[in-house]
Amino acid sequence: MAALIEALSAIVGAGHVLKTAADMDPYLHDWRRRYHGSAQCVVRPGSTNELAAVVAACAAAGVGIVPQGGNTGLVGGGIPRNNDVLISLARLNRIRAIDTDNNTITVEAGVILQHVQAAAEAANRLFPLSLAAEGSATIGGNIATNAGGVQVLRYGNMRDLVLGLEVVLPDGRIWNGLRALRKDNTGYDLKHLFIGAEGTLGLVTAAVLKLFPRPQAQLTAWLPVASPAAAVALLSRLRETCGERVTAFELIGATPLAMVRSHLPQVTLPLAEPYAWQVLLELGDSWAQTPLAEMLEAVLAPMLASGDVLDAVLASSAAQARALWQVRECIPEAQKREGYSIKHDIAMPISAIPAFIAQAEHALMRAFPQVRITCFGHVGDGNLHYNISSYSADSAVFLDNTEAVNRIVHDLVHGFGGSISAEHGIGQLKISELRHYKNALELDMMRALKHAIDPAAIMNPGKLFDA
Repeated sequence: MAALIEALSAIVGAGHVLKTAADMDPYLHDWRRRYHGSAQCVVRPGSTNELAAVVAACAAAGVGIVPQGGNTGLVGGGIPRNNDVLISLARLNRIRAIDTDNNTITVEAGVILQHVQAAAEAANRLFPLSLAAEGSATIGGNIATNAGGVQVLRYGNMRDLVLGLEVVLPDGRIWNGLRALRKDNTGYDLKHLFIGAEGTLGLVTAAVLKLFPRPQAQLTAWLPVASPAAAVALLSRLRETCGERVTAFELIGATPLAMVRSHLPQVTLPLAEPYAWQVLLELGDSWAQTPLAEMLEAVLAPMLASGDVLDAVLASSAAQARALWQVRECIPEAQKREGYSIKHDIAMPISAIPAFIAQAEHALMRAFPQVRITCFGHVGDGNLHYNISSYSADSAVFLDNTEAVNRIVHDLVHGFGGSISAEHGIGQLKISELRHYKNALELDMMRALKHAIDPAAIMNPGKLFDA
């Protein structure tokens, strides 16, 4: 393999091929330190042409390739399993173009999401993808996992925000599909093969993304509700009254807020009382005079009277709105400090959420009486982060029951017509679960696509499918 490393050094420069254990270490474990891998080297190409040459060299040597962006994933998708070559896309970090008339921005895969948001804002536009890791997650990773976040309700997943892609294929060829078109009915829409494919079909190097007008009126509110059913009813009435002005709708249980209070005392919770369920919502409109507060109050008044909504905190400034969102966004960090948990990133029809929450809690408490359920998520698009931890100090013993816990949760999700992975992907964490729940014909079609595009199976081996 010395010959391959020498060839890679000639392509990108010796300083961008990392070989020592110390240099490679930050790339070989995920941010939660749940996955640890090994690599022959870490290669950091600085352009699409360099990346194409790197892929061609690895293909000729028959060596697996694992792409990595900001390494913020939760399913081990960017961690090598088989002493592969890890390719960091961090140096592909240029914003190539902004077209405000066409409402598009063209960026490379290594651009950090927050930088795309800032570039759009500087052009008086909005790039709406927003998630807790936006300060380190990259556009390439967002595309590879079809990232969601808090504004999917209004703007859609990453798949809905991509117009065109540039991709390095498994043999090193470059597909230039950077089309800034909203209509192109000339056959298969190939970009969708690579969005959500987790780097198993090719490496995205650049993308044309949609931009939107910046909201000129915005309202953020924090509302304790009587139950998940009350939250769903509130969402339904908001959408009937406000339509597409509802940009985000988050449901948060008492346990994750208790974790924030315990581990992040610098974060101020909106309400002192530990309500069982609370909602964080956002309304927005491109017209500054839109009476959002009055519209919200018209929805809330009867629900406050009926007891479905128990209180209301409305942000009166941008700083207060940011403070409310900070509570939601720091939940994953509070969970990390709390200790290990069995995580589920699930989706189902919005109407099924109350029944799922009730049935899952009943089944889990019957099987594991000492569990704590940490439930929160993007209820506006049917996505819950449903995480289970134990009151016991011996986390390892509880984690031994991961398969049994997963079966309870995922069987219920499947029964409600849901998905075992709403936005985090499959990676290496959920391979067996995908095989258990995915329709056999769908798996056959996925494998056929994989074989057709990557017949040597060198692209992110051991992810999505069995190694």
